[in-house]
Amino acid sequence: MELRQLRYFVRIVETGSMGNAALDLDIGVSALSQQMAKLESELAIRLFQRTSRGVTPTNAGLAFYSQAQLALRHADDAILAAREARLSGHVSVGMAPSTASILGMPFIHAMRETYADVRLHVVESLSGNLEKMIHTRQIDLAIVFQKEKILRWSARPILEEQLFLIGTPPLLASITQPKISPAQLAHIPLIMPSQGHGLRGRLDAICQEHALNLDIVAEIDGLALLMHAVRSGLGATLQPGAAISQVDQQALRVIGVHNPILSRPNFLVSLSDDELTPAGLAARVVLTKVMRQLVEEGSWPGATLYAN
Repeated sequence: MELRQLRYFVRIVETGSMGNAALDLDIGVSALSQQMAKLESELAIRLFQRTSRGVTPTNAGLAFYSQAQLALRHADDAILAAREARLSGHVSVGMAPSTASILGMPFIHAMRETYADVRLHVVESLSGNLEKMIHTRQIDLAIVFQKEKILRWSARPILEEQLFLIGTPPLLASITQPKISPAQLAHIPLIMPSQGHGLRGRLDAICQEHALNLDIVAEIDGLALLMHAVRSGLGATLQPGAAISQVDQQALRVIGVHNPILSRPNFLVSLSDDELTPAGLAARVVLTKVMRQLVEEGSWPGATLYAN
């Protein structure tokens, strides 16, 4: 027995006609009649008497009508309670420092506005560390950059970030054009994260695939310290659009790269749907929505959305 069959039955009794009930319910008379025949067969009881004027409930039908109304009221109350209930629970989300610099606060505000009773834990760490935390179930969701390491989990490509060259004007004085080619990077001292970092892993893979040579003069894994070293003139860096949103462009130059191979994909990774709590499922929806909004509004420099 299904709730819709109860609703159909009650409406037929109230209208006294299969045809009128079918109009009210916006279904065909034949389909409605079949559902009632199925209900009577399941109950092994005749609920209606068919006459030339329509249908009237039998004694059994009247008794069933009274209880069906009560059951529908309880079902409607349950639906209303579920809709009004505020989602609660706990969810942990990981982001790399550059991603957190542009996505962190908008995501936190969106979660507070939509699911105020969900306790949110945001972890800022290197992409490689976030991958390990997903594997050990220390976090529920994360934004990471290398899909081949995360195939066992739910991974959704959200956006692609262009990489930019960032450095002091004196260090980059020889570059007069607003964009350069990847090959020109070979003559610029670079400060980059170490090889355990998602951005560095992506960059090394690109260099190997396209035979690019880079001059890495220092490896710094913390974004704040790395940018401090860049501002001191020690070297330039390659960073995604999320990072340049925090750059003081009066103190540093930001130069685009012509060739689109220098880019970083962003994958939203999570535990499987079966393992995610309702709070985790809700946070994944909000996180996707916020990322897309930031790109569509032009607030995420150099980012383009995947078509999905």
